[in-house]
Amino acid sequence: MQSFSLWRRLVLIVALCWSLALHAGTIKDTESASHDDTAAKYDLVATYDGGAYRILQYNLAVLSHYSYALISGKEALIVDPGRDIDTYLELLKKEGLTCRGVFLTHSHADFVAGHTELAKALGCKMYASHVSGAEYPFEPLRDGTTLEVGDALLSFLETPGHTPDGICALVAAKSSPKEPKHLFTGDTLFVGSVGRPDLMGGTTSASALAGMLFDTWTNKLSKLPDSVSIFPAHGAGSLCGAHLSDEPTSTLGAQKQVNSYLQYAGSRSAFIAAVLDGLPEAPQYFKHNAQMNRKGPALVDWAATPEVVAPQAALTDVSRGYVVDVRDAKTYADGHIPNSVNIGVRGRLETWVGIMVPWGSNLILCGSPAETAESVRRLHRVGYTAKTIDWTAWKTAGLPVARNQMTTPEALYQGMQKGDAPLIVDVRLPTEWMGLRIGQVLNLPLNHLGETAPVKLEKEQPVVAVCNSAYRSSMAVGVLERLGFSKASSLEGGSEAWIAAGYPVFGATAAGSHATPAPTQLRSVNLPDRLAPADLRRLKLDLPGTFEIIDLRPAAAIADYNPLQARPVDVAAALSDPSLLVGDIPLIITDRDGSLAMMIAGILSQKTKRPIKALHGGMESWWTDNEKQRLLTPSSTGTTAPTGVAPRISPPIVAPITTPAAPSSPAPAQPAPKKKKSAGC
Repeated sequence: MQSFSLWRRLVLIVALCWSLALHAGTIKDTESASHDDTAAKYDLVATYDGGAYRILQYNLAVLSHYSYALISGKEALIVDPGRDIDTYLELLKKEGLTCRGVFLTHSHADFVAGHTELAKALGCKMYASHVSGAEYPFEPLRDGTTLEVGDALLSFLETPGHTPDGICALVAAKSSPKEPKHLFTGDTLFVGSVGRPDLMGGTTSASALAGMLFDTWTNKLSKLPDSVSIFPAHGAGSLCGAHLSDEPTSTLGAQKQVNSYLQYAGSRSAFIAAVLDGLPEAPQYFKHNAQMNRKGPALVDWAATPEVVAPQAALTDVSRGYVVDVRDAKTYADGHIPNSVNIGVRGRLETWVGIMVPWGSNLILCGSPAETAESVRRLHRVGYTAKTIDWTAWKTAGLPVARNQMTTPEALYQGMQKGDAPLIVDVRLPTEWMGLRIGQVLNLPLNHLGETAPVKLEKEQPVVAVCNSAYRSSMAVGVLERLGFSKASSLEGGSEAWIAAGYPVFGATAAGSHATPAPTQLRSVNLPDRLAPADLRRLKLDLPGTFEIIDLRPAAAIADYNPLQARPVDVAAALSDPSLLVGDIPLIITDRDGSLAMMIAGILSQKTKRPIKALHGGMESWWTDNEKQRLLTPSSTGTTAPTGVAPRISPPIVAPITTPAAPSSPAPAQPAPKKKKSAGC
């Protein structure tokens, strides 16, 4: 019983680390974060006050897309709008605003922008870079171009790197033009990341664009005041960059401290290498969307009724079209059109259709009339047009129905215990699969499953597809079905349900559904070490240069107190930066009190054999064990703390204290006590 209790605690620790990862914006399943109704709508994140103007930030979660309305007086400028423009029109009507124009920071690749839609609806101007190659009528922007919106003044900066036509806009009050407060960065600079430079399809090399991005940062953006707030076009989950943060905004000063790519700003070659390393594959629809945005997207008849296709057996022929079932995974498993692929409307429908469905396909959406109507509208966001078919009509017509009952975590676990489980195919990306898996599994990422499955798998072999939430694994079942696999299933609820049920993250070998896991399972979990402050102090004294230290605290806390000279790393970046997983020297992680550092160390330890250590008690303990001791230890002259001045030795638990308390009995002849740092508490 004692060993079983230990094992259960270990599972809970791993589950806790996994939960932290889910909420940190890196390992998390972006499908899971986009399953509710609001994720497909433009959500007002916040309104930011610039004094003479306001900035409204909207988030479209299913595309990880931020768009903006800059408002001053009765004028507004819309920045990087989506193609379905109702949200912006409602805002303008509600507040009685005149649209000054539409500003595009660059030719977007991951969605079709709404510039032509707004220009048609409002008769407003369109603003874009003079090197955009746009085929629609627009006002060209260059370095030094300015634009007034009410009492706000925008000054434009050419910022190539993500694309050649990248352009940012500084925003200030007209009364204080030399004191900018906000910066629309588009895809040039994200919170925690930078725009990827490999989406130009060979017209300009990725390396050349990365070099432009280095120059953009070095010569322009880094010269701006640290206090300037940045407003990017994307957040976590976007494929326009890697390792983006969940935070909707930040400051240039904070990004200098925590943005992992900007840590290489002192070396052009290192910066280029870092930006090009480990980029996820770009969906095939990106190049088509970029072309549409440059040409000027055709106007959409949003009121048109989707074309309905009559039920016919020909729809099961994969050579005649691509049927996408937009219902949820469980309903799809209970019955669907043979050879259809499940891409649920309650998820990142737009992106996954763009990844899985070849551009120009005869696309037919299956579901209820309400589901298919919503899907048709949303797919206009990424340039796809589709016909529809009612699932009820298909059933009523008596046409063939395919079924694949989902496999429950309990049934799969029992099969693994008995040794007769189906082959488990993890369809997540390698970075996700390396972080946590449910057993000895085969990793075949979904975006290439169509090519790899016929080579790696036997069509008559039972297969269970696994992802985090069952969104992608259900999709994988349809892909396998189209390839002729007859015994494919999906893990119900995905690995999230597996962990919630308390099952181990590595396959058991003992017989019986509730047998105690073999000791080898415990040894297979690579847990981090806790390093006491005294041990770290000895390392610094005796073996300098033999370890690396990163600090997870906020930038301001690190700037206030950093005796370890640790490298600042944002929490999200720590979970996703591949450079932290490489090497033989120990990686030491610290934070405020050691709790977050231990959890992050636990997650990283599952991904690498590199020694990972967490500073026990964090900087609070470092202060207590080192700085306090130094203040209490007699100096070389034999004196202790100054007479009449109480040494400030307790670790702070609030904001940094900038001045020491006045002494009760001044002693001018004695040195003042050294200012105490806050440890970021």
